[in-house]
Amino acid sequence: MSENGSTQLFQPPVDFVKQATISGMGAYEALCAEARSDYTGYWARLAREHVTWKEPFTQVLDETNAPFFKWFADGKLNASYNCLDRNIEAGLGDKVAILSETDDGALRSVTYKQLLARVCQLANGLRARGIKKGDRVIIYMAMGIEGVVAMLACARIGAIHSVVFGGFSAQSVRDRINDAGAVAVLTTDEQCRGGKKLPLKPAVDEAIALGGCETVKTIVVFKRTGGECAMVPSRDVWWDDVVAGQPEQCDPEWVEAEHPLFLLYTSGSTGKPKGVQHSTAGYLLHAIVTTKWTFDLKPHDIFWCTADIGWITGHTYVTYGPLACGATQMVFEGVPTYPDAGRFWKMIETHKVSIFYTAPTAIRSLIKAADTTPAVAPTNYDLSSLRLLGTVGEPINPAAWLWYYNNVGGGHCPIVDTFWQTETGGHMITPLPGVTPMVPGSCTLPFPGIAATIVDETGTEVPPGKGGLFVVTKPWPSMIRTIWNDPERFKRSYYPDDFQGRYYLAGDGAVRDATTGYFTITGRIDDVLNVSGHRLGTMEVESALVSHPMVAEAAVVGRPDDLTGEAICAFVVLKGARPVGEAAAKTVKELQDHVAKAIGGIAKPKDIRFGENLPKTRSGKIMRRLLRALAKGETVAQDVSTLENPAILEQLRA
Repeated sequence: MSENGSTQLFQPPVDFVKQATISGMGAYEALCAEARSDYTGYWARLAREHVTWKEPFTQVLDETNAPFFKWFADGKLNASYNCLDRNIEAGLGDKVAILSETDDGALRSVTYKQLLARVCQLANGLRARGIKKGDRVIIYMAMGIEGVVAMLACARIGAIHSVVFGGFSAQSVRDRINDAGAVAVLTTDEQCRGGKKLPLKPAVDEAIALGGCETVKTIVVFKRTGGECAMVPSRDVWWDDVVAGQPEQCDPEWVEAEHPLFLLYTSGSTGKPKGVQHSTAGYLLHAIVTTKWTFDLKPHDIFWCTADIGWITGHTYVTYGPLACGATQMVFEGVPTYPDAGRFWKMIETHKVSIFYTAPTAIRSLIKAADTTPAVAPTNYDLSSLRLLGTVGEPINPAAWLWYYNNVGGGHCPIVDTFWQTETGGHMITPLPGVTPMVPGSCTLPFPGIAATIVDETGTEVPPGKGGLFVVTKPWPSMIRTIWNDPERFKRSYYPDDFQGRYYLAGDGAVRDATTGYFTITGRIDDVLNVSGHRLGTMEVESALVSHPMVAEAAVVGRPDDLTGEAICAFVVLKGARPVGEAAAKTVKELQDHVAKAIGGIAKPKDIRFGENLPKTRSGKIMRRLLRALAKGETVAQDVSTLENPAILEQLRA
């Protein structure tokens, strides 16, 4: 459903439907019917067809300790083997696996055979330093071939990787090392983004210095720029020295299906990031099937997902999905606006990209750039190689969808508007490009085998057209297994008592169209913000603000933003006098920089307003709904009679 309430259908092109892997609504409905009639049999069939097993499974779904579900538990496999060896055995050894373009435009590539050799050398080097199955390894690296190698090398030996986005701060790195009990960190001297060199190894050193990282015995440093960084003898070692002389063969560690493949930390409403734990087999299965079906992946495609490996999208649709499917893919280090805002379109033209998957935030920024600088508009480039477009990270507004469809896709490329989460492992609601008539702004229908619906606060299903809570009614293979070291928080967050543990609660609101049955996601229902597709807990940002010596109290809310989807707005009470004029501007910058240092640049509040107090009830509760209205510039129409200090609203409005 579009923003104006109308439903405009865009049919998939006839030629696309004819060649699609899942072709026509009848094929989609047949898969859904198979899943409904024999749910475990459906997933077992897919697991046998798409995953290569060392020891086949005999048990499909184990629900005896719900909601801690297990899938294919008695099977054994290795994710690295599924991404590399089996493709080489199938004759794809000389096929290019990764085309890499750096921030400055330099090109590199590796074939599947070369990628396997690099992975094996690093895996052997890690084993030589005592890293083994079950150990946790932090990866904090520049976006490039080496980041993918690091992930697959960990998977090769059964180590559990936890990738930290290179834009996160030293404090964030320290928190993740500490929570995971990591024994090693793989990092880079510096990363390059937008023509700037940004230090990573020094941030790791700062993280270690903050304390609580005594478990770290090894830090491996890839030399990306040659930038200066301190090296501690016996602990720190250059990547080249780790792999030097190591064999290009490494026997994979065959792990149990439920062995954790990785931890990925995501923001939560309580402030402490959650270590989302994913299994090996169930996660890998969904990564493969969604890559094949959602993107209609063909052997000749050049696939480009623009996400960083620090996010779940980079895990599933850069490292594991495309490689397990034997694809050739682009990996890009830089940003879409450097050296100018035509960078994405120039890369698509140069490398003949056929499948392009990016975030609505990027699309909106490039729309703005094309309006102000027509020379970088996508219509000035040869994008004829494109046959499929995708969006990820947040709902895309209909106007941006239409611009993307017409100006990038030339009106002939289906758009897969995908809804999913770190916790789900892969796509949950998405068009299938050879099946689904598209509606701008709607993620349309559930992926085959995903049992999704919308309920009210009591768990009762709501009728079409009425908004409610998005839930999944049956466990699925790629779902989060637990929160690392905190099973009670897992149950509380995703299987709350309100629903008697019946449903997985995604934390998003949704509405389903009465005519098409299509889902539209309406936004988060908890205190988690979605900034440029990145989830940030309001408590995280508030905690960072109040850690500044000037700040007495802070409350953070989100407001709509044309570029980032949602922007962070902070209401701050200082310990001293409320600043005005130049003093206020100076304080705003100081607090923004403080938050960026504590969490990362993505968490920097766009707006900071100062007040002598915050709007509170007489019992001391902050009235956040009023702050949200103020942040949006709305008139506060709600009853404020319960406020202890209603006059503060005018001060904060100013």
